Amino acid sequence: MGEVRTEITLVNAGDAVKARDGIIPETEVRRLTVNAVVDTGAWTLVINEATREKLGLRVVVETGETTVAGGGTVPSQVTEPVTIYWKNRRTSCEAVILPGEEDVLLGAIPLEGMDLTINPLKREVVGAHGDKMRSVVK
Repeated sequence: MGEVRTEITLVNAGDAVKARDGIIPETEVRRLTVNAVVDTGAWTLVINEATREKLGLRVVVETGETTVAGGGTVPSQVTEPVTIYWKNRRTSCEAVILPGEEDVLLGAIPLEGMDLTINPLKREVVGAHGDKMRSVVK
């Protein structure tokens, strides 16, 4: 299928709550717009240390291991929640900090959370159920 990329905006969810509660001004909410690699093999949002620092995200799980392509494992950390915006959709999840990763990877959980899928022919991200987000609870 080849690489699929899409523009997303990452927002420090803790900052957004503080702004909503009037503790900090909206202008102090840390956010970053990136051209992410859509990686359905990644289970969540994957960032590097530089992205974590720009967003001011705290690490909530100090050590862990993440399996990488090729079958090896590397040490990793997990952050506090990040809100992810794609066009008119949003979701929140923790991010895995993967040492040495250059790109932000948009994984399966945030894709599902925003009701998104990949159109393999056009190599683009699209709504799984059209233009409107749909959630199914069973």
